[in-house]
Amino acid sequence: MSIMVRKLLRLVLAFVGLVAAYVVVVLAHGTYTDFQPEAVIPLKIQGKSPLTAIADSNLTLATWNVGYCGLGAESDFFYDKGHFFFSGGMMVAPPEPLSNKNRKGVQDFLQSQPADFYLLQEVDVDSKRSFHQNQLDSFGKALPNYSYTAAINYNTPRMPLPLFEPWKAYGKVLGGLGTFCKYAPTAATRLQLPSSYPWPTRIFQLDRCLGVHRFNTAWGKELVLINIHNSAYDPGGKMKAVEMAFLKNLLLAEYKKGNYVICGGDWNQNPPNFQAAALGNMKKEVDAEPTPADFLPDGWIWAFDAATPTNRSLVTPYREKQSVVTVIDYFLISPNIMLKQVHGVNNEFSFSDHQSVIMNIVLQK
Repeated sequence: MSIMVRKLLRLVLAFVGLVAAYVVVVLAHGTYTDFQPEAVIPLKIQGKSPLTAIADSNLTLATWNVGYCGLGAESDFFYDKGHFFFSGGMMVAPPEPLSNKNRKGVQDFLQSQPADFYLLQEVDVDSKRSFHQNQLDSFGKALPNYSYTAAINYNTPRMPLPLFEPWKAYGKVLGGLGTFCKYAPTAATRLQLPSSYPWPTRIFQLDRCLGVHRFNTAWGKELVLINIHNSAYDPGGKMKAVEMAFLKNLLLAEYKKGNYVICGGDWNQNPPNFQAAALGNMKKEVDAEPTPADFLPDGWIWAFDAATPTNRSLVTPYREKQSVVTVIDYFLISPNIMLKQVHGVNNEFSFSDHQSVIMNIVLQK
């Protein structure tokens, strides 16, 4: 073997060794810093809602996955195309002007679409991908007479993806479910969902949870409001099945107590009886079949707008009538609540890869 070949071999082995060492360090750091929240965590209630009890049985609610203000119509996303090691030329995080544009779009929505409750998902508190803006407080300032909470489901000091482009790494992420309430909750709790990816996948994923909020009514009953964001990147829907079983037990237990129960958010699966062909370019969510129609007893209502897409593919920037879209954002209400109306808000995915859904209901006394 020539000297040149031996030198080349040593260089190759040294490079392979450095790559292996880097991967080991990334996995060790991710494992050591992996967010492992307790099953039940009381949430800090912020804001200044002056209303201590619900006096009007007519209520309006809105839900929206705001995509950390990083996934507007201009964006694609490397992970949605299965990229893990390299970004493949796709967006990892948005430029700051786009992040600011999207955040203003969310703030404008909160101020222009009156609602008693806003259930938001993917709200950042301190993340590199959103330039360390506290979006929770920004949205709270847009709703000065509302109480609000944050149920953290993504907490890592450094997300290393794409793995072999460390200069583009996702970095620090701290964010989760933001719930904004016209009425002051009597209690708010983070409930950990009993699902988990195997190691090492779990160190790169969210820790899914529920944000559970309780409110008094003027006529003595209690309203239980749940903000949800189920698992994504879940082939076969195995994790969502576990999460939905947990949710079902919670819903039935609260309703059995005589409470009003509302659950809304990003379910990452289609609602029961959803017809993928309801709109020309809509699709069935590929990660899981729709929730079975008999998931809950008669009387429970799945409130969704089949004619307005709520989520789009991030394989490319949004293209009207070309991008693949679906419905995975909606509400579920208990039998003692009357649904008056539910509609999606179509803004051509200008500020997020999701679109909001607004629901009007009546609490039956």
